[in-house]
Amino acid sequence: MGEQRQLEVSTHVKPPLELTSVPRWTVEPTLPDADLTGATWTALAIGPDAGPVVDSWSAQITCARPGAPLTVHRVDDADSAIAALDAALAAARVGWRLMVAGPAHQCLQVRAHAVRNEVADDEMTFASTEVDHRVVLCVHCGTRTHAPAAIEDVVVCTGCGCNLLVYYHVSRRQGAHLGFKVDAEQLEQTA
Repeated sequence: MGEQRQLEVSTHVKPPLELTSVPRWTVEPTLPDADLTGATWTALAIGPDAGPVVDSWSAQITCARPGAPLTVHRVDDADSAIAALDAALAAARVGWRLMVAGPAHQCLQVRAHAVRNEVADDEMTFASTEVDHRVVLCVHCGTRTHAPAAIEDVVVCTGCGCNLLVYYHVSRRQGAHLGFKVDAEQLEQTA
């Protein structure tokens, strides 16, 4: 008889990233061009690595639209970026664009704040300078765990202690990756 081959069947299928809610810029560093469709711009540089990105965007805007209103904020963290965003939103008019560069997990927090304030996707541009850290929202207790992790890694929830699978879902309004108990389908053994 012929040789028998055993096929391994994976019960886990990785979805194509474009079919998930996970922005590509959260899994690989990106440097998109400046959005030149606007009339006014606010650029937020979160952390020192974002400075050159915002400088590049500023040069592109200045070259394409000399004298166009562009406000640049260089900040240390997402909270400071959100404060600058709030000030920009108070003055925003039709044609305003938001461009944010920095670590992906902090950009997600800024994006969530912008989404909650009704900024449309086509009004925002993001460049990620670092993608190794995630904010994982525990579906069991609601705690946000900050950890170095990739999608499909397991992190320990800092609230309830569950081992959370970092899943292929990002909450647009929470600015965090979904995490759920990795062994949720297992029955707990009682003594």
